[in-house]
Amino acid sequence: MTSRMTRPVRAVITSVFMTLVAAALAGCLFKDEEKVWEISGPIFGTSYHINVVLPDDPERLDTLGEGIQQVLEEVDASMSTWRDDSELSRFNSLTDQSEWFGISPELHEVLAASMEVSRFSGGAFDITVGPVVNLWGFGPEARPETVPEPALLAERMAQTGYRNIELQAEPPAVRTQKHQYLDLSAIAKGYGVDAVARYLDAQGVKAFLVEVGGEIRVKGRKPDDEAWRLAIEEPVSERRQVNRVVVLDNHGLATSGDYRNYYESEGQRYSHTIDPLTGKPIGHNLASVTVIAENCMLADGIATAFNVMGFEKARALATRDNIPAYFIVRGDNGFETHYTPAFSSYLVE
Repeated sequence: MTSRMTRPVRAVITSVFMTLVAAALAGCLFKDEEKVWEISGPIFGTSYHINVVLPDDPERLDTLGEGIQQVLEEVDASMSTWRDDSELSRFNSLTDQSEWFGISPELHEVLAASMEVSRFSGGAFDITVGPVVNLWGFGPEARPETVPEPALLAERMAQTGYRNIELQAEPPAVRTQKHQYLDLSAIAKGYGVDAVARYLDAQGVKAFLVEVGGEIRVKGRKPDDEAWRLAIEEPVSERRQVNRVVVLDNHGLATSGDYRNYYESEGQRYSHTIDPLTGKPIGHNLASVTVIAENCMLADGIATAFNVMGFEKARALATRDNIPAYFIVRGDNGFETHYTPAFSSYLVE
């Protein structure tokens, strides 16, 4: 059974840096009838921390905790590439993918959103890039001892291409005339956040903050009517430090960066983020990008696309489409921060 905890936020020193800055956590008990409670546990190879505004009702909190865990486990059972029995892995294992393969409405929703982000970004986001991600050692396959040979990289690249995917809405199904390996790791976590948010909505929870592995969705306000405050992290691997604080009301937020998941080989650093257009790890000066969207799934996918594109292209696209985006760029004298006009209203001065 998966370990899970339910407790008042004021009693917690959380290890999740992105959830709330310390100033926002202070004094979370405002009314006798309401507290901010935290429900936490492991999932997706990371952890989740959900804050809910509710009266002190242990039975209801326990029920919510069980429901949250079930929602996230269902997402994992559908969309994980690390599980051979997942819905996605069963499609990936098909020798012939040309026939319609029935899928759940939830998986169809994420695949459809992935295609939307791919088209929007000109292919900077591509869920078929899994074979190349695996080749570089950031998927279920073992990490290579050396950098992939150009011929092998070209062979894997030939197996990719989001335009090969066909979706059917009724009944939900997917197929492709060219065999594909689909990897939803850059968007499924955001969907998991949204799935928990929908569950809490259905359970009548009016205010909450859902965080899974750093991706976030909030609704409502804390008991004192203050908005949720979130920290954008300084993109350094050796410590955790606040770069900027933002306030959210009813939005999703996701950050994509190259400073946590990487490895070094022969003095060269290789990011886990692979550019689907080149098949190689990104190597530009954009350290991290944070995106705010109407839901966390889109924020997750768009942040990944922007991270692949690099600062100049991503900022131009985000500005054109009025997308709230915050960029931290490596400059000659340290980090430089930039944000789109749409992001400015979320910043705490």
